[in-house]
Amino acid sequence: MSHILLTQRRFLPLFLTQFLGAFNDNVFKNALVILITFRAAACTDSPLLVTVAAGLFILPFFVFSATAGQFADKLDKARLIRIVKLTEIVIMALGAAAFLYGSVETLIAVLFLMGAQSALFGPLKYGILPQHLDEDHLMGANALIQGSTFVAILLGTILGGTLIAMPETGAAVTSVAIVCIALLGWLASRQIPDAPAADPKLELDWNIFRQTWRVALMAAEQRDVLVAVIGISWFWFVGATFLQLFPGFTCDALGGGPAVVTLLLCTFTIGIALGSWASTRLTGGHVSLALAPLGALGIFAFSLVPALVPPPAPQGLELTVAQVAAAAGNWPALATLIGVAVSGGIFVVPMFAYVQAASPPDHRARIIAAANVLNALFMVLSAVLTIVLLELGASVSGVFAVTGCLTLVVGAWMLKASPGMRVAFRDRFYRAQSRCGNAP
Repeated sequence: MSHILLTQRRFLPLFLTQFLGAFNDNVFKNALVILITFRAAACTDSPLLVTVAAGLFILPFFVFSATAGQFADKLDKARLIRIVKLTEIVIMALGAAAFLYGSVETLIAVLFLMGAQSALFGPLKYGILPQHLDEDHLMGANALIQGSTFVAILLGTILGGTLIAMPETGAAVTSVAIVCIALLGWLASRQIPDAPAADPKLELDWNIFRQTWRVALMAAEQRDVLVAVIGISWFWFVGATFLQLFPGFTCDALGGGPAVVTLLLCTFTIGIALGSWASTRLTGGHVSLALAPLGALGIFAFSLVPALVPPPAPQGLELTVAQVAAAAGNWPALATLIGVAVSGGIFVVPMFAYVQAASPPDHRARIIAAANVLNALFMVLSAVLTIVLLELGASVSGVFAVTGCLTLVVGAWMLKASPGMRVAFRDRFYRAQSRCGNAP
């Protein structure tokens, strides 16, 4: 069972390391966003600065992922993780100084460094799992990591906004927090068991463009792996679309205030965690792509609900959580978010596990690096499509519906393009049909 992994050294230190890293990223990012929006910039400048900051965090995934994958295959992954987490302490110390001095420019530069550190960590945390765990535990491990990552994002976002908003002491308390969290992450990383190099003779290629192309070709060598990588990136497309539209959906469709945005984030996070857990239960812990089409179908169906059953027109502005929840007409929309999130967890966890299990060990980390590049690209495309649709007059519910329809198309393409997914899906369908036929 997956929870047993949390008692074992082969998984628990890595789990804590990645959780604290994601948590700290979001404490820092949201504290910076609040600082930019409400304190350090004129109102007319803050949206531009926030957009620039978000872009600078994603940029390192394009620039450094290919190189990070090479290092992860060439050197001991556990040792590299400890170096990366030690670097995080230095970066957070610089960020703490920037908070104390109120230097927005330095904080944005630190955000870029954090993105670089996260880009280096990605191939390590996913590439090390198959070295420490057998295939039967990969589903459970990925479910725990995916679910906990969204919990870390939520908690970090809440804590970052809360700390920086403290009168007079906000900058100081935030500074202490981010350095302490980084220190805890480094201490956890020191307990990760060694993970010997998969390809110690690998010659590093510092040309990021050539190497990015090479790792993309590596991923394309196995059709099922390539389809799974694209599916993972589509999950981040869907997640980015919903998360960036929560404030607009809260205001326009629900008439809620900031606390309702937090409610939606909590709802979405719980749904992802439930879907991740369900994927492990439904597969019995075995690595299989059979659930991915079902997850895509679920995202499609639930994404249509706000457009087909719109919430009642809000009667006031900035309603409380209790007022929004008291309106029965809002329940379908809230249930929709849980449904999309649960379906997303069911959709993505099997594909993460499959990429880890099916990729050749000597360049597994580089394939995961290619996935990180594609993830970043799809998140950028999500922002572009959202802006275009909104500029064309689409409502937030309409954007959700378009995203759901595109997910159905992507799921159908994946089923057609991946022989392994077709076989796994067909076998699961026949087993389910057989059980129903034998039922009394």
